[in-house]
Amino acid sequence: MDLLQINLQEGFGGGEVYTCFLGKALRDLGQPFDLVVSRNARWWREHDTGARHIHPVSSHQDIPDLPFARPAWLIYHTPDGGERLRQLQEQGCRLASFVHMPLYQRRFEHFRGYDLLVAVSGYVLSGLLERGLTQAYPEPLYGVAHLDRPGASSDRIVAHSRYSWDTRKVRDRVLSWVHPLWQACQPSRPYTPRAGLTLGIVSRITPIKQFPALFQAIAPTLAARPKVNLEIFGSGGYASVRDTRQALAPLGNRVRWWGEQHDVRHVYPLLDYLLTGLPEKEALGLNILEAQICGTPVLAPRAPPFSETIAEARTGYLYPDPRQDGARGLADLLDDLLDGKRARPDPLLAVDHLARFSEAAFRDRVARLLSALQAT
Repeated sequence: MDLLQINLQEGFGGGEVYTCFLGKALRDLGQPFDLVVSRNARWWREHDTGARHIHPVSSHQDIPDLPFARPAWLIYHTPDGGERLRQLQEQGCRLASFVHMPLYQRRFEHFRGYDLLVAVSGYVLSGLLERGLTQAYPEPLYGVAHLDRPGASSDRIVAHSRYSWDTRKVRDRVLSWVHPLWQACQPSRPYTPRAGLTLGIVSRITPIKQFPALFQAIAPTLAARPKVNLEIFGSGGYASVRDTRQALAPLGNRVRWWGEQHDVRHVYPLLDYLLTGLPEKEALGLNILEAQICGTPVLAPRAPPFSETIAEARTGYLYPDPRQDGARGLADLLDDLLDGKRARPDPLLAVDHLARFSEAAFRDRVARLLSALQAT
C-alpha cells in the first residue's frame, strides 16, 4: 500500500509532534510512507519523522502534481477541501484526515470530502458522529508522551521569552525585532523552587487552551490561598499572553513565567500538579500524558477529553467546571491538598492507565488502522 502523510503547518506544535510519532509507528510496522510538508517549515529535517522521503511544497495546490504512485492513501494532518480533493480521488487516491481539534465552534463541512476521518480522542470522535460525519473511524487513536526532542539535553531551567511571534502581523514583526534585544539585556534568571503548593502550566499559550477564561474563573480562588504558587512554562502570541497576564493579576508575584523549555523532562518534576486549560477546544492534551509519564499528577475540569486521559485520584484530580460553580469545587480540592486530606497521587503507580498511552499501545492502534485502510 502506498501512503503519504501531509502536514503543511509552518509552526511546530502538537499536530506536528503527532505526525512524528505516527510516522515512527508506521515505520516500526514496516509501512513505508512519504511526508509532504510546507517548504517554509525547514525544521522537519531536525525531527525523526520516520518518512522515506520528505516533499516540500508551497501549498495544497502542488499535491496532485507530486510524483507518487497511484492509487495511494493520503493521510492529512492539515485538511484541505473542495476541487483539489476531487482531483486526487479521480487520480485513484483515497483520502483520510486526522481530526486534531474538536469541532466545537469550528467549521467542519470540508471533512465531508474525505473517505475516512480519524479522531485523536473519544471526545473528538463523538463530535464527528454528532454532526453526521459517519465516515469516522470507530476507534480513537489517542497518542503518546513525546519527551525526546531535538536540543533537549539541559537540566538547567532558565527564563526565556514568554512570547512566540506571528511575523505575518506587523505588530508581531516589529516586536520580534525589539523584544529579543530587551530580553538579551536582562540578567539570567534560573529557576528556584518556592515553598507551598506549586501548580504549573507546561503548554503553548494559545486560544484553544482558554487560559484567560480559566484564570478569570479561578484566579480569586488561587489568590485567596497564599501557599499556592503558579509557574508557567510556555510561550504564546502577544494577545494570548497579554490576556492571560491580565486574568492572573490577582496573584501578583506568585506567578512566574519561564517561557518555552526544550527539555520538559526536567520541568514536570518541579511541579506538585500540572494545571490544564478549559476543555471544550482541547482535543487530547499531550502535556497531560507527558506529565503523568514523568510522575506529575494533573488538575483539570471534569469533562472530556480530560476525563479520558486522567484517572481520578490515581493520576490526578478532576474538579467541577469553575465557570459553573464559581470555582467552589476547585477551592475545596485545593484546601484538601493543602491540609493533607487528599494525598498527592503518583501517576507511575497507575500502570494500566499509562499503558493505554504507551508507544506499544499506540502502535497496535495504528496497526488496526492500517488494516482498515488496506481493506477499503
